Amino acid sequence: MTKLLEKAFKKASKLSKVEQNAVAKWLLEELETEKEWAKSFSESEDVLDRLADEALEAHSKGKTALIQSMIN
Repeated sequence: MTKLLEKAFKKASKLSKVEQNAVAKWLLEELETEKEWAKSFSESEDVLDRLADEALEAHSKGKTALIQSMIN
């Protein structure tokens, strides 16, 4: 365990049981959400690569245009 996480748990241990449970629930939900995002991104990597290749090909063929209003 890192020193920072240890410090966070030490501070959290001083909270009331209700607050400790709220922190624990939040942390577990965050960890699960992160796991789901990582899975989604890993599964979509091929799709993102294909879309990037298509965009680069369209650009190299002059089929793209810079929209000036987006820059300003």
